[in-house]
Amino acid sequence: MNAWADWDHIVKVDPDKSLPAGETFEDVCETGTDAIEVGGTTGMTEEKMARVVDACVKYDVPVYIEPSHSGAVVHSEDLDGYLIPVVFNAGDTAWTTGIHKEWVRIDEDIDWDHTFTEAYVVLNPESSVAEYTQADCDLDAAEVAAYAEVAERMFGQEIIYIEYSGTLGDPDTVGAARDALDEATLFYGGGVHDYDSAGGRSSLRPGGLVVRPGTDCPADRSGRSVASLFRPEV
Repeated sequence: MNAWADWDHIVKVDPDKSLPAGETFEDVCETGTDAIEVGGTTGMTEEKMARVVDACVKYDVPVYIEPSHSGAVVHSEDLDGYLIPVVFNAGDTAWTTGIHKEWVRIDEDIDWDHTFTEAYVVLNPESSVAEYTQADCDLDAAEVAAYAEVAERMFGQEIIYIEYSGTLGDPDTVGAARDALDEATLFYGGGVHDYDSAGGRSSLRPGGLVVRPGTDCPADRSGRSVASLFRPEV
């Protein structure tokens, strides 16, 4: 069983951004979240990543890094693993295989036993990740669901990541992606910034939700609960 099989919530920490005033990494790590994921799109360096990793691994929570390129990879025995984005709707193929090939070419110390991929579908056209990857964000729910199914069925992806990056996503679209999956786990990111946007769950930190049947999910902008939309039809 994969580590994320029982996760409900992930805190994502961007090494290129400062924590809110008065907050510490201890605060971040002791919220009750299931895992810490360290990474971001812009300004990523090994030094910045290492600073956050070193600050977080001392606490009793799994820590993973999500490097955007080979220069942001930290090799540490204290890490629980590496989550590598593969952007399925990228217009620039560097973000599907190109930067991955370069990492493998130059890095002889990859820990393959703890390296996993995330099949990203980027859906906020105003986000940095959409700009960098030239992502086609003009997708309807059926197209996003098809990407999710392709990722799982054709490419064997175990994590499908629906990324709205800074804005709360469309519940029908996320629900369609969830319903298209058989065994893969759906990660959701975007607009989860407090208790209410996390659907009333106890983890209050900004981050992403791991969506499974029966999992509480964020409300949309109207305040409507979308939990039921993530449960497959029975």
